[in-house]
Amino acid sequence: MGTLKADLEAAGLDLIETHISWVFLAEQDVYKVKRPVDFGFLDFTTLQKREDACRAEVRLNERLAPDVYLGVLPVTLDGGVHRLGGNGPVVDWAVHMRRLSATHRADVLLEAGTLEPAQVDALAERIARFHSNARCDELTSRHGEPEMIRRNVRENFEQTRNTISQYLAPAQAAEIEAWQLAMLEDESRFEARIRARRVRDGHGDLRLEHVYFEASETLAVIDCIEFNDRFRYGDVCADIAFLSMDLAWHGRVDLAERLLASYARESHDFGLYAVVDFYESYRAFVRGKIASFLAIDPEASHFTRERAKREARRYFMLALAYERPPLVPPRVIAVTGLIASGKSRTASLIGEILAAPVLSSDRTRKFLAGRAPDEALGNEPWAGAYSKEATEAVYAALFADAETIVASGRPVVIDASFRTRAARAKARELASRAGVPFTLIECTAPRELLLERLRKRETRGTHESDARTDLLEEFERRFEPIDELGAAEHLRLDTSGDRAQNRARLVALLAP
Repeated sequence: MGTLKADLEAAGLDLIETHISWVFLAEQDVYKVKRPVDFGFLDFTTLQKREDACRAEVRLNERLAPDVYLGVLPVTLDGGVHRLGGNGPVVDWAVHMRRLSATHRADVLLEAGTLEPAQVDALAERIARFHSNARCDELTSRHGEPEMIRRNVRENFEQTRNTISQYLAPAQAAEIEAWQLAMLEDESRFEARIRARRVRDGHGDLRLEHVYFEASETLAVIDCIEFNDRFRYGDVCADIAFLSMDLAWHGRVDLAERLLASYARESHDFGLYAVVDFYESYRAFVRGKIASFLAIDPEASHFTRERAKREARRYFMLALAYERPPLVPPRVIAVTGLIASGKSRTASLIGEILAAPVLSSDRTRKFLAGRAPDEALGNEPWAGAYSKEATEAVYAALFADAETIVASGRPVVIDASFRTRAARAKARELASRAGVPFTLIECTAPRELLLERLRKRETRGTHESDARTDLLEEFERRFEPIDELGAAEHLRLDTSGDRAQNRARLVALLAP
């Protein structure tokens, strides 16, 4: 009687081994069989447990890849030979999937140098939408409690206690453990995430190799965790941090930071910067742990074990690196100007240059009002959502988010009118308290161009800004001249000029 692996390989299927599955590849299809293993955090040792896991995998992955997961097939034993969907007794189960082209996989695109920043943005936006619709209740929220997270962290270290010395010096291993546990001692930052309803039923294993940008421009994310709810329930930051960690592991810290910034903007979750370094270190250690398991798996091939050893060391070293200062030093950049002066475009450009999060007063105002970013808040100027009190609340929220970002050691860009000296002074004071540089970028353009831009905005209809042509004169009257800052902190940028030249000026001023 042949073994399951040997029989399916003999049927012409290619095999990929992981620590928990055998993945068999046909030309158009994929069949994934759970290995009968028990690692403590998962148990596939019985036929029923493997069937339940297969069915859960299909159900859960329909959330991010609805047309990829095709169902569950029995593995039968027919005349002593294992077959997929045969007529003999059922001896195992397989998840049936549509095979996706590896050329569309994010890690392959990244290695080829063809993963575009716009694709990173699209991925961030897709995950933000997924998280916004994900389950959030008392049960999921418990998994964001510091003690629950501490349990997972301690489990990681206990499960690698006897093998970590193969990859790190004892002092390095101890440093990671001490730092992660010390981060959890500040319980308030994690409790704030629960109150903000940021602990949800997520994906649990968001890695580049699970992301596919198909030729049809659709984006599929596969292989969420189905075997243990507590690895899938958690802070949404733990999900997105898995992807940012993976980008960093592949040597693209710039894209990692861009992913975080795009996700934070789309989800309006700038509070993630209070915990993201912890979760990136945690995720790196988890990947190192899993690779270390595969490195000593007697059923894995020699090539697979050797590759796993190399990967384990790199992941463990990355877990250690998140304690270190970021590559781009923190600073506060405020972008000001009249309506339609090009503030948002300029702020976005600065965000790209620095791979920094951009805080928008327009989006923040809509968020506080419970509206979508392109949903109008009303036509009455200087009243309602645009009253003095509402505007003060917007700036307070902007400064609170900016403080969180700068405290994480990252630069922040604040896109707002900053039409009063008092608002500009508060931004400068924020930078001073944090001990980081402050720069005010003042966007300008000829008045006729401002009116032309506003008329085009009115023609298009929906826009993040509610400003229109009839507001320009009053806005000009209320804008207090910028005469309180020296040249070292104040740059005027004519947005009617050549964009390439303006970009070059900004790069020269801001790039590290």
